[in-house]
Amino acid sequence: MTGLSGHIIICGMGVLGVRIVEQLHAFGEPMVVILYAHDSRLETLLERWGVPCLLHGASGSDAFADAGIDTAAAVVCADPSDVVSLETALTARRLRPDVRVVTRIANTVVRDAVEQDNGPGAVLAVADLAAPSVVEDCLRRTTHQVDVAGIDLTVVTDRIGRDATLRELYGDLAPLAVAHGAENPYAAEVIPSPPRDTTVSEGDWVCMIGSSDELIEHGLLDSRPEPDKVHAAPTDPRRVRPRRRGPVARASVVIRELIEDLDPNFFRAMAVMAVLVVTSTVIFRFTYTRPGMSVLDALYFSAETIATVGYGDFSFLGQPPALRIYAIFLMVCGVTNTAILVAFVSEVLVSRRLSKSAGRRRARMMSGHVVLVGLGEVGIRVATELISRGQTVVAIEMNPDHANLPVAEKLGVSVVFGDGTVRETLLAAGVQRSSAVALLASNEMANIEAGLVLKEILGQRWDDGTAHPTVPVVLRVFDLPLGRVVAQRFGFRNVRSTVELAAPWFIAAALGLRVIGTFSVWQDSYMVGAVTIEPRGGLDGVRLRDLSPATRVVAIDHTRSGTVERNPRRDSRFDAGDIAYMIGPYAELISVLRLGRAV
Repeated sequence: MTGLSGHIIICGMGVLGVRIVEQLHAFGEPMVVILYAHDSRLETLLERWGVPCLLHGASGSDAFADAGIDTAAAVVCADPSDVVSLETALTARRLRPDVRVVTRIANTVVRDAVEQDNGPGAVLAVADLAAPSVVEDCLRRTTHQVDVAGIDLTVVTDRIGRDATLRELYGDLAPLAVAHGAENPYAAEVIPSPPRDTTVSEGDWVCMIGSSDELIEHGLLDSRPEPDKVHAAPTDPRRVRPRRRGPVARASVVIRELIEDLDPNFFRAMAVMAVLVVTSTVIFRFTYTRPGMSVLDALYFSAETIATVGYGDFSFLGQPPALRIYAIFLMVCGVTNTAILVAFVSEVLVSRRLSKSAGRRRARMMSGHVVLVGLGEVGIRVATELISRGQTVVAIEMNPDHANLPVAEKLGVSVVFGDGTVRETLLAAGVQRSSAVALLASNEMANIEAGLVLKEILGQRWDDGTAHPTVPVVLRVFDLPLGRVVAQRFGFRNVRSTVELAAPWFIAAALGLRVIGTFSVWQDSYMVGAVTIEPRGGLDGVRLRDLSPATRVVAIDHTRSGTVERNPRRDSRFDAGDIAYMIGPYAELISVLRLGRAV
C-alpha cells in the first residue's frame, strides 16, 4: 500500500482487535488492517473510520508487502488463535527485524520462547493482563501500590461521609476520580482527576493517591501496607479465610455424597437383599430342626448361606428336602445379588464418574473458598493467582475434557462439572459458603445469567441502594458499555471487561510508550506511565494546566537538578530532560504520552 509511512498494521480483528483499531483511530494513528476472511460488518466499520482494509487468506509475505511493512512503525497480532498470531508475528519479524511486533499469545511455553530475543515490541496474554483486577475484586481489595520515581504511592477508594470539597476532606492528597451520587460506583459515570476544590456530597465515591503516611493521617489506611506493585496485590486480611469442617461433618458429607453418587438400581438390589435375609431368617427360625435356631442363629445362618462362606457350624445336612431346595434358591439369588451390589459399588469407587464427582464432594466440605465459573484462559490464570495467595478454589466447568483440567488438578483446584448457569451446579460448588464468586466464562450472556441466579441464591438486594453484597460477585464481559448497562440495571458491583483491561497494553506497546502498570478504578482502566521531555518536543515548556484535565501528574524527576517534585501544581512546567510520571484513564494518558518519546 503506497502513501503510508510510520503506520501500524493490525492483524486479527476479534473483539480485542476491534477495540485496538477503534482507540488508535481516536488517536489519529495511521493504520492498515489485514482481514483473513470476508466480514461485511467489520469492513463497513473500518470504512466508516476511514481505515484501509486488505483481504488476504493468510498472513504471509504478500499480505505484509501489500500493507507496507517496509515503512510501518509496528505490527499488532491480536488474533484470538495462538497459531495465527504466532505465524503472523514470526513472518513480520522475518521481513522487518527492526519493526515493533506486538503479539497476543496465551500459551505460556510458546510465549516464553517468542519473548527470547524478540526484538522491539511485546508478547502479551489477555489473561495475564485481566486476571489481577479479577483477583483484587475477589479478595475485596480496594488499594493498589504504585512505584513512581522510587516513591511508594498507594491508591485507595473511599465513600464520602459528608458534604464538602475534596480539599477540606483530604487536604493535598491527589484525587484520581470521583463518582457522584451513586451507591454503586460501578454503574456511575466517573469523573477523572477532578480538582481538589471539587464539591462532593455524602454517598459519593472518591479515588485518592498518596503515600502511606499521608493516607494513614487522613484515615484512609489502618496501617502501612506491604510494599507491592500495582498488579501484585497482597491479600486483604478482612476477607473470609478458607476453613474446613470437623471430622463428624466431613464424614456425614462423604456418606451423603456416596449415597447421591450410587446408581438408583443399587438401592433396589439392596431391597432384594434385605427381603432375602428377612425371609430366610423367619424360615430358618421356624423350620430348621435338630437342633432348633434362635432368631440370631437364623439371621447368622442366612447371611452365611447368602455369602456362601459356610458350613462349619450349621448346615442343611439332615434337614427336610423342602428346606434344602430353598437353600439352593437362596444361594443362587444371594450370589447373583451380591455380584450386582459389588458392581454398583465398584462403579462409584473406580469409574470415571468418581473423578467427576470428587470436586462436588470436596466443595461440600469447604467454606470461605473462591468459586470460579469457567476454566478458560482467564479462569485458569485467576485460579493460579488466587492459590498463590493462599486461597482455596472451586471451579465449575461444563466440558469434562477441557484442556486446562490437568493444570487445575495440579494446582489443587476442585472442579465441579456442570452448567454454571444452573442453580443446582452453583449450590454444589458451595457458592452460599464462598468468600467470592468470579463468572469468567467466554460467553457474556452465560455470565450475566449466572449472576442473576447467584443474586437469587445469595439473597442480596444489590439494586435497592441499601444492601451491599456480602459475597463479591465478579462478572466478566467483553464490551465496557455493556458492562455499565448491566451494572446499572441489575446492580452488579464488580463488572470487568477483559478487552478494556488488555487493550491499553497492546496500544501502548504498539506506540512504543513506557507503561509502568495498570489498575482499575471501578469499571475504568487507569494507567501509570512515564515520558521523557525531549527538547522542542510536544511537552517541552508545557505547563500542567495545559495537559488533558483527566491526567494526573504525580511526580516530575528534574534530572538536571537531581530533585523529584511530588504532586506538582498546575503552574509547574516541563523542561527538556525531565521525566514525568502520570496516572489517568488509559486513553487520555496515552494521548499525553504520545507527545513525547517513552523512556
